[in-house]
Amino acid sequence: MERKDPNEEGVRLQKVLAAAGIASRRKAEEMIAQGRVKVDGLLVKELGRRVDPENAVIHVDGNRIVLGEHQVYLAVNKMPGVLSTMDDELGRPSIGDMVADRSERLFHVGRLDQDSEGLILLTNDGDLAHRLTHPSFGVSKTYMAEVPGPIPRELSRNLRKGVELEDGPAKVDDFEIVDQHNGRAVLRIVLHEGRKHIVRRMLDSQGHPVSRLVRTQIGDVQLGHQRPGTVRKLSPAEVAQLYKAVGL
Repeated sequence: MERKDPNEEGVRLQKVLAAAGIASRRKAEEMIAQGRVKVDGLLVKELGRRVDPENAVIHVDGNRIVLGEHQVYLAVNKMPGVLSTMDDELGRPSIGDMVADRSERLFHVGRLDQDSEGLILLTNDGDLAHRLTHPSFGVSKTYMAEVPGPIPRELSRNLRKGVELEDGPAKVDDFEIVDQHNGRAVLRIVLHEGRKHIVRRMLDSQGHPVSRLVRTQIGDVQLGHQRPGTVRKLSPAEVAQLYKAVGL
């Protein structure tokens, strides 16, 4: 039985890069020749290399690129009152309702409690979803919290050092007072923990109960000016940033 030459199967690498939106085919050829492209961990410089777009792991300048068309990466701006679940047996509004027209089985990356709002990621990339939510990978989440003021100086020190909660100590990675007036304050909180109600519980333990909580960022993916209650596709650059954050 005649064996096929593996170099004659698949799609030319420069065509795959162009289809992924990385660069034009001519520019992609230059990137390959310059030694900026790796396939399955190996440097590739020959322009005739063919790859399987569905299975190959390709990095350009150290960043993994999105290949398979079946892969879905979405950003949701969850509104208050919406549950962070793909389906609710009681029929309450959920983020699953926002993507009910999609046929893929999507995973949500992390949760927000029913009263909180902001960024949630949805994907059918199970490996990426697992790594983004697992604390060992240390992917940061950024929140804006509205609390009663004024804010004492020791709050920042206490939260950075760590506060004791009923399920163990917790601390922030970064803390900033964004605004403070008329007895209210807006705080920027960055942490990589994902325990239930962690931001609310930390601030409540310090006498500053949260009246509004918005997650604005996961890793390098930002909510930006995305309107509440909307869904958008992540750009290839955003997906690459997520891959890099979890070592894929």
